[in-house]
Amino acid sequence: MTPSSTSSAQASPAAPAVTSLAPETLRSWFQEHQDLIVIDVRSAAEFENMHIRGSYNVPLPLLSEHTDELAARLGSRVVLVCQSGARAEQARQRLGGAGIGTAYVLAGGAPGFAEAGGDVVRGKARWDLERQVRLAAGSLVVLGLAGGKFVSPKIRLLAGAIGAGLTFSAATNTCAMGQAISAMPWNKAAEEPTRESAILQFPVAGSLTPESKAS
Repeated sequence: MTPSSTSSAQASPAAPAVTSLAPETLRSWFQEHQDLIVIDVRSAAEFENMHIRGSYNVPLPLLSEHTDELAARLGSRVVLVCQSGARAEQARQRLGGAGIGTAYVLAGGAPGFAEAGGDVVRGKARWDLERQVRLAAGSLVVLGLAGGKFVSPKIRLLAGAIGAGLTFSAATNTCAMGQAISAMPWNKAAEEPTRESAILQFPVAGSLTPESKAS
């Protein structure tokens, strides 16, 4: 049954509904020991920085590569988490295409859950990936404008390219810059999730829930 604090967009029977879950509802589900799986699709470094206690880290690129295999191992109640909801929505769409039409996207992401008083685990402090993308994009635009004025007008094309890239990113709900930045050394965690550690940790749907969760 859909909780009253969630909101669902109207959708045809052939398409899964876009469902947003309030942080307070997820807190109550944890307190009531509801049968659910919480999947954090951020990078391993972001997950290491701060994550919801009991959640599993399956970064979006890994989820995208093994969507069908993961979908076959998920139960009926899945909550997807990222920093703001954008990557979690991408994951929801991919899982929806693989037959999981009941996944929720946590509104406000992991930070919103923490602000709502949810139980989170904090580790090594890092800037989240979305903040790094904003810094990189803004810096390149400023560099392009300054270079165009003091060095060569052609350098202004850099600012235009960044603007076009951000527009494409918004239109397609993807972020090539984010993927590139996530590969930087400072965004690497001690242990990067793999198919074996992140996908195969889930039991095949219908079997028992894993006894050990991420702390």
